[in-house]
Amino acid sequence: MSFSQLGLIPELLKAVANQGYITPTPIQQQTIPLILQGKDILAGAQTGTGKTASFTLPLLQRLTETAKPLHKTPPVRAVILTPTRELAAQVHDNVKIYGQHLSLRAEVVVGGASISMQTRNLRKGCDIIVATPGRLIDHILQKNVNLSQVEILVLDEADRMLDMGFLPAIRQIMNVLPKQRQSLLFSATVPNDIKALAASVLNNPVSVEVAKQNATADNISERVYGIKKEDKRALLSYLIGSNNWQQVLVFVRTKHGADRLEKQLIQDGIRSTALHGDKSQGARNKALEFFKTGKATVLVATDVAARGLDIDELPHVINFDLPQVPEDYIHRIGRTGRAGAKGEALSLVCPEEAYQLADIEKLLKRSIPRVADTGYEPVSLKVIDAPKKHAPSKTTGKKDFRHSKKPGSARSGKSSTAPNHRDTKKPNRTRARAS
Repeated sequence: MSFSQLGLIPELLKAVANQGYITPTPIQQQTIPLILQGKDILAGAQTGTGKTASFTLPLLQRLTETAKPLHKTPPVRAVILTPTRELAAQVHDNVKIYGQHLSLRAEVVVGGASISMQTRNLRKGCDIIVATPGRLIDHILQKNVNLSQVEILVLDEADRMLDMGFLPAIRQIMNVLPKQRQSLLFSATVPNDIKALAASVLNNPVSVEVAKQNATADNISERVYGIKKEDKRALLSYLIGSNNWQQVLVFVRTKHGADRLEKQLIQDGIRSTALHGDKSQGARNKALEFFKTGKATVLVATDVAARGLDIDELPHVINFDLPQVPEDYIHRIGRTGRAGAKGEALSLVCPEEAYQLADIEKLLKRSIPRVADTGYEPVSLKVIDAPKKHAPSKTTGKKDFRHSKKPGSARSGKSSTAPNHRDTKKPNRTRARAS
C-alpha cells in the first residue's frame, strides 16, 4: 500500500515524498482513513511506529477541507497535547514539515520558554496549537487564547500524561473546548485508566491497536549486565569506548545522577551532555542539538526524554539505572529500533535493582537475556525481599559515587583523555572495580 491509497490530498503526498517515505506504517494505514472520515480514535501503538504522522497528516487535511474564510487572526481549530516539551517540539516540527504546502499556521506552547513571546504569537492567530497541558492552562487563565472553535483534539502519549499527573489539567482544558469536535487519543499502552479517560473524551471511538500491549519491538536486541553498583560507570565507559559507539542514549533515574554521570564520562574522555527537567529550555535544546549532530557521543537523560526524543537510527540505549515504573522500560528502549531499524538496548543492573528487573520481566512476560561474562565480579539478580511498595533505595540518586582510586574508563590502570576509546582494552575481570 502507498500513501496515495490512503486518500491524502496532493499537497500532503508531496510533503511525504519529500521526506523519502513510500509505504505507510501499519498504524498509519489503519488510522489515517478513519480520521479522514471524522471518526474518534483510541489508538494503542508502541513508540517508533510512525504514529505522529498517523494523526498529523489527516488532521492537516481535515482542517484544509473545512477551512473558513480567511481571517486576519485565524481561530485555533486544533489542539495537540503532549506530556513533554521535547515531544511537543517534535510534533510541531512534523506539523510544519507535512503542512509546508498548506496555508495553515501552528504554534508550540510549552513551559520553560518565554510566555510573553508565546502570548504575542498566539494573539496573531494560529490554526493549530501543540502544547503541554500546564502551559496551555496558563494561557487559558490569562485569556491569551480562545479555544471555542476547536474542531480536533489530539492527546498524544496519553498514558505518559496520566503518569505525570496531568489528568486535572486535561479535564480543565476539556471544559473550555466545544462539545462537538473530533477527538483522537494515542497511547503506547492502554491500561484501565486510559480506557476511563477515553470514555470521557471520545465519542463512539474506533479502537486501533497495531502491537500487543507491553511489547517491545522485535528488532531491538536486549541484554542485562549484572554488576555491582560501584562498577557501573567503568563498564559503561568500557562498552562505549571499546565498541567505538558514536551515539548512545543513557538513562538514569535522577537529575543529580544525570549531571554526575555526564561529568564522569567527560573525565573518561567521552563527549557527553545531560538532559533533565531542571535545565532551561534553551539548555535542553542545546543538549539535544549536540547529540543529534554528533558533538556529543552520549546523552545522559532522565525519563523526561523517554517519550519526546526522536533521532533517526539511534543505535544504542543503555539503562544505567532501571526505571521505577516498569512501563517506562518499554518507552526508554523504544528510542532505538525506530521505523524498522535495528537497535540495541542494554541494562546495567545491580543487586539492589533486582526487584525492578523482576517487575519489568513480569510486565513483558519474558526474561531478558543475561550477559554471562561482564568482565567484573559476578552478582546475583535473584529477588530475595522485594520492597512492598517498590520504594527507591534511600541512597539512590543521593549518595555521591566515588571510585576508591582515580576515575577511569575501565582501561588497564589509566584514565582516558581521548575523545573515543578505539584502543580500549577489556577490564581485568579479577578486579571488583576499575582502577
